[in-house]
Amino acid sequence: MIRRILFAPKRLWGRSLPFRMVMTTLVASVVILTTTGLFLIDQSSRGIVAGKTQASVAEATTVVAAMRAELASTDPRTTSMNEQVSRLAREAAVRGQAGNQYYVLVETPVALIGTADLAGVSIPQTIRDAMNRQDGLWSVPTLIQFNDGRAAEPGLVVAAQLSGTAGLAYPIFFLFPTTAESQTLAVVQQATLTTAAILLVGLSLMAYLIAALALRPVRAARVAAERLAAGHLDDRVRVVGTADLAGLATSMNHMAEELDKKITQLEDLSNVQQRFVSDVSHELRTPMTTIRMAAEVIHSHRSGFDAPTARSAELLSAEVDRFESLLTELLEISRFDAGAAVLLVDLVEVAVLTETEIHAVRSLAAEAGCAISTVVDGPTLAEVDARRIRRIIRNLLSNAVEHGPGAPVEVFVRGDEDAVAIGVRDHGVGLSDEDAARVFDRFWRADPSRTRRVGGTGLGLSIALEDARLHGGWLDVWGRPGRGAWFRLTVPRRCGAELTHSPLPVVPSGEESDNA
Repeated sequence: MIRRILFAPKRLWGRSLPFRMVMTTLVASVVILTTTGLFLIDQSSRGIVAGKTQASVAEATTVVAAMRAELASTDPRTTSMNEQVSRLAREAAVRGQAGNQYYVLVETPVALIGTADLAGVSIPQTIRDAMNRQDGLWSVPTLIQFNDGRAAEPGLVVAAQLSGTAGLAYPIFFLFPTTAESQTLAVVQQATLTTAAILLVGLSLMAYLIAALALRPVRAARVAAERLAAGHLDDRVRVVGTADLAGLATSMNHMAEELDKKITQLEDLSNVQQRFVSDVSHELRTPMTTIRMAAEVIHSHRSGFDAPTARSAELLSAEVDRFESLLTELLEISRFDAGAAVLLVDLVEVAVLTETEIHAVRSLAAEAGCAISTVVDGPTLAEVDARRIRRIIRNLLSNAVEHGPGAPVEVFVRGDEDAVAIGVRDHGVGLSDEDAARVFDRFWRADPSRTRRVGGTGLGLSIALEDARLHGGWLDVWGRPGRGAWFRLTVPRRCGAELTHSPLPVVPSGEESDNA
């Protein structure tokens, strides 16, 4: 179950074009929106920080300039420099607390002076090191912390030095809170993410709608093609839309018209051919009857003829029999082609039909030196046309004897709940793969130069295949050169039932490894 869920997107990717378009658009949108979103957030952050830094440095510069001016005007003989710096630090802290603009911290040799409860750890060591190396103003981000338990807040520290007498320097630090700027940046980030999510959903829906609109004429063409394949040659695709889509519909309709014409021509040719075969076969019946009667009279008096004439009478009688069989089979083929062949179904024991046909060919098998064995397994009662099933069995047995002189012929009859199968195995000359692919073709023979003892017409297996299909069954063949052949007939036990399997294998026993 988990495997099916994991591989579901892969199956959808291979089957659904709209899914591929939506996923492609989604991935491309994620890449583009991520890139632009990060760029926008980075630029916004840089701009906000730069603006805050510039304003903070300007404010600190003004305050430091004023403090330096007062310190410069202070008389060290009347006023202590430490006291003056402390006073200025407290005044700066008071000014900074008005509107919560900034905090002040001044380091004197005695103590830290400035905003109450401001923790000294708020001053990064990096800015202290920079002040020791060079004079000027420095600014770095920091985290403003307090000693009274208040929550820390982000900020920006700006540092400078106040010069006193005797070469003393007093580091002064202005800490500007950046909470408002952080909140502004958070709003920008949230707005960017919300906009990206809305765009992703919108682009996905748009991609799906575009795919659906683009595929609508393609699906219409597919449905039209399926209906044409089902025989609805009058169906046409509605011509709408742009030039490209209308061109597709026009091309489909043109193809349908041409296909209709070609099929009609082929049907006409097929009807002419079927009518020709049927008419010729019927027309030949009357002269064939006359020829047979004359041949029988001549054949009955052959004892009074000289040897060449007597032999001619025998050949004439045999060929008349073969010609009559050919006419009968041509008529049967014409019925199949015309769709006029019908089943006369009855409940029959297929094993009994098989035994009857085996008995009928035993004399022919004895002449060829073939021993026929039978194996019956399972129920063989089925609803079939006995005449057609006997004709199939007779043809398979005759072929087995004809192509395997002196070799045994094995017949298997096996049934189960749904089907009955008959298998005929010979050990004669066998068949190649090419021969097996053509063995059911009309008038086809594997070796036309070889003389036949049975005198077939070349239509027997073709008629047998049509008889099997008329029952809704299968007629399969397997063969190997020099190792014989195997024909398997399978029919459903109930007339009209769908055949899904065969009680006998498609490859005879003992040959499975070769087939694999």
